[in-house]
Amino acid sequence: MGVALAGYVAVAAVSVGVVPKIFPQLKWYYILAVYGMAPVLAFCNAYGMGLTDWSLATTYGKLGIFVFGAWAGASHGGVIAGLAACGVMMTIVATAADLMQDFKTGYLTLASPRSMFISQVIGTAMGCVIGPCVFWLFYRAFDNVGLSGSDYPAPYAVVYRNMAIFGVQGFSSLPKHCLTLCCVVFAAAVVINLARDLAPEKVSRFIPVPMAMAIPFYLGSYFAIDMCVGSAILFVWEKVDKAGADMFARSVASGLICGEGIWSMPQSVLALAKVQPPICMKFLSRSTNARVDAFIQTLSSKT
Repeated sequence: MGVALAGYVAVAAVSVGVVPKIFPQLKWYYILAVYGMAPVLAFCNAYGMGLTDWSLATTYGKLGIFVFGAWAGASHGGVIAGLAACGVMMTIVATAADLMQDFKTGYLTLASPRSMFISQVIGTAMGCVIGPCVFWLFYRAFDNVGLSGSDYPAPYAVVYRNMAIFGVQGFSSLPKHCLTLCCVVFAAAVVINLARDLAPEKVSRFIPVPMAMAIPFYLGSYFAIDMCVGSAILFVWEKVDKAGADMFARSVASGLICGEGIWSMPQSVLALAKVQPPICMKFLSRSTNARVDAFIQTLSSKT
């Protein structure tokens, strides 16, 4: 306990001194307040994740956006202060839940707690070096990283930025009828969930899940297409060999997701080397495709 408290105080002291240098809008007493609140929230998140296997770190991060964004105010960079406080809060709360899950797994597998703790320290040190390097690799290899329309648009960044603006400016920052639309969609989600839970199984299997419907709105269509193709494969697999699908579907899905993620690293290296793919595939609307065809015909007639 003494080592844990001393380490927490040391990290808090470093954060109080360093983070305001990176984000001047986030004053040192904001950081101190975050580290004062975080242990209670981290305990709640770790306890809840142990029961449900679901981390609510992002929810506690949103709480930091609203609290510290409103505290700083629009005139003192409340948007940046709220987002930076959210990052600090989420890091503490998520780390607590992740460590709890690791030690829970170690307890179930009879692993050595000391070995696990040393491994966590080594992994953290490696992450402090590898993480920035990977970010710099993406930043240098791809144009406009994080912007809408780029290869890596970071859709959650837009969502969190809008929440920070909302936390600073209130309902007046929302577009016209936005709040009404949010209330209608929220009520529709509750009704659809109730209908799915109360309807007979032969009917409920055809009612969509609102959470699954909401994911493409956050992440974009590319994620929905991947999930649609995977669901189609699983559907056919279950028809052909249901026992094998029930046993191996999650492992195969995890492998496909990890493979897609791992491919981003060689893709970055190829992009840094200015290697262009031999084939480019793009899907256009009918009207845009007609304009492209007309433009190509114009070029052909000139040549």
